[in-house]
Formats: sequence, structure tokens, C-alpha cells
Amino acid sequence: MNRPTQIAIAGVVILVSLGGTYLLSRGESPLPAPAAHVHGTAQTANRAAPVMLTQAEALRIGVTYATASVAPLSRDIRSVGQVSYDETRLSTVAAKVDGWVESLHVDYTGQQIHRGEPMFSLYSPMLVTAQEELLLAKRLASDVAGGTPDAVRGAEGLVSSARQRLLFWDVPASEVRGIERAAEVRRAVTFVSPVGGFVVEKSVVVGQKIMAGEALYRVADLSTVWVLGEIFEQDLLGVRVGQSVVAELEAFPGERWEGRITYVYPTLDADTRTARVRVALPNPHQRLKPGMYATLLLRGAPTAGVLSVPRSAVLATGSRTLVFVKRNDGMLEPREVVVGLTTPERIEVRQGLVRGDVVVASATFLVDAESNVGSALGGMGEMPGMDLTAPVPARR
Repeated sequence: MNRPTQIAIAGVVILVSLGGTYLLSRGESPLPAPAAHVHGTAQTANRAAPVMLTQAEALRIGVTYATASVAPLSRDIRSVGQVSYDETRLSTVAAKVDGWVESLHVDYTGQQIHRGEPMFSLYSPMLVTAQEELLLAKRLASDVAGGTPDAVRGAEGLVSSARQRLLFWDVPASEVRGIERAAEVRRAVTFVSPVGGFVVEKSVVVGQKIMAGEALYRVADLSTVWVLGEIFEQDLLGVRVGQSVVAELEAFPGERWEGRITYVYPTLDADTRTARVRVALPNPHQRLKPGMYATLLLRGAPTAGVLSVPRSAVLATGSRTLVFVKRNDGMLEPREVVVGLTTPERIEVRQGLVRGDVVVASATFLVDAESNVGSALGGMGEMPGMDLTAPVPARR
């Protein structure tokens, strides 16, 4: 056996001897299972430990306390909205006969118009024929005035029918009377506005040929307007028709308009998760203009007495909802609660507290952080080689 081979064999023997010595020195204690270690850490992460804060520590981080009390809660909901036309006060002005526009008395968008004021004059062969029939019936009635009663009644019936035909085409009664008095056909007949309001759309110009039923103007009565608000899905339970609403507009700082919900729309926007509500507001001086933005405050009816705490006392961790209760020994104990009705200042507690419990009302997040640190230290005590326990509060 050559020398290099002898050296290699000796090296292998030395390594085997060292490995056996290491294994014998470990004894029979098994290695801790990694799974058990992970399980213990998860347990401590999901529980919060009681916290002891001295008066100086509480003052330093801004901790204050409040008492759980029973009192009525009024759920007020804030929303944004936009002023819009009252759809029930929108009107379309259209002619009921074909013709050509001879002149316009309302000739621009935004013009205010009152009921009965002239809007446009129209030349229509149909109107000319109807006028001729009326005048012919009038002459016939005059001719048979001294005739038999049946002849008189027949002539008067023709006059009434010819007159009614013009009225059915929205020719003003004053225009019809003028035609009868003058006993002369008018080339152009003037039509008047059937409603009062503001012209929000104008689709006609002088000389234009129009067809029966074609929309010429759109008129909005702004004495009442709608504010269309968006309510989040979780707030819909507190919304109802007839509910009192206060509207504030950026255009009029410090002013408030009182109104009521007149309709809750039956659909929900899938993207914004909001439903639309309609609030009717009186607008006697037309200060509220469609398109303005508004903030809506919906006043909910007060509930019966419920147990509640300040809203800042409740901490939502994602998996559960906590409050920190001050025990008789001064420890701040985390307690899981079930909450209900929420207002800007207070929140209802349905389970987890009783009347008179003292809870942390501010700096709750910092107290929770302290609690989680204590919980983590307790979890480390379960690790191999660690023995950590939470400190015992000193006696006073």
C-alpha cells in the first residue's frame, strides 16, 4: 500500500470518530419541532395582553378615559350631492302642426318666460285652412240666424267645431277671438308659453321648418329644485323617505337649506357602492342653480337608549373589534366587542361591555401597541431557552 492511500484512509477514520463523538455528546433529547414553534407564535400574535400604565406614562402618550353609558343615539349621515332640475317641473314646448317659424319672441337659452307670454309665430297652411273654415262657419251662422232652430243649431255647431280645432292645436283663445272679430285670416299665428320658468334648451331659429311634435324649447321651473345625493351602502339602513335633511352649498357659506328626502332610488352603483337619494328644496329666488355641489346632513330619528362609548375608544384590527377596559387593579384589559349604530361622536356597543365600564377613550392605538409588545414577549417565553413573563404591577 503506497503512502498517499494510507494518508486518505487515516483521514476517513478521524472524521468518523469526530462524528460519533458529536452524536454521543447530544444525548437522546430530540430537536424541537419547527411546526410547534410557529404555532405558538401565531397564538401570541392573535391575542393582546393586559397593559399597566403609570399615571405619568398615560399622560405622556395622551391616554384619557370615558365611561360606557346608556343614552339615545341619533344617526346623522353626511353625503355629497348636486343640485338638479325638478323633473316634474320640466316642460317641452312644441307645435302640434307643421309650419315655418316667422319670428321668435324667446330667442336665447336662459331667458325667463312667464305662462301666457308669446314665444314664436308660425305660418302653417293647416292653420290658414282652419281659420278659413272658422270664418266660413261664422258667415253661415249669420246667414241662418233668422232660420229654423235646427238650422241655427247646425250653424252654431260648425262654428264651435272650427273654433275648437284651433284651440286643440294650442292656438291661444285670444288669437282665435281676434280672428273672429277681424273676420280675416292671419298668415302667422302667435303661440304662447304654456308654462313659466327658464329656457334651458332652444332648438329653433327664424325661418326653420318644423314638424308637428318637434321639440322647440325646454323650460324648467326652478321654484323647486332637487339635490341628488349619494349614500354609501352601509348607511342605507338609516335613510328613509320623509327624513329631514340640511343642505349646505359652497356658493353660500354659512347658509343652510331645509328639505326632506322625497325618493330613494331602487338601484345601487356597482362601482361606488352608493345609492342615490332625492331631496326637494324650495328655491323661491332661484339662488340654487342646477349643477351646484352641496353637502347633505341627514338627520336620523333618535333611537331608544343604547349602551355606547366614544368612537375613538373602539379599535378595529381587521379580524376583531377591541376596547381597553380599565380594571379595578389599574390594568388595561383588551376586550372584544360587537358594535352597532355609529355617529360622528359615539358608537353603540351591543356585546362586550356593561354600563359603567371605564374604557380608554384616546390613544387607543398606542395602548394596543403596548399590549401587543407584552403579548409578543409572552410568546417568546415559550421558545426554547427563553423564560420571559409579563411584569407584575406594583402594589400601591
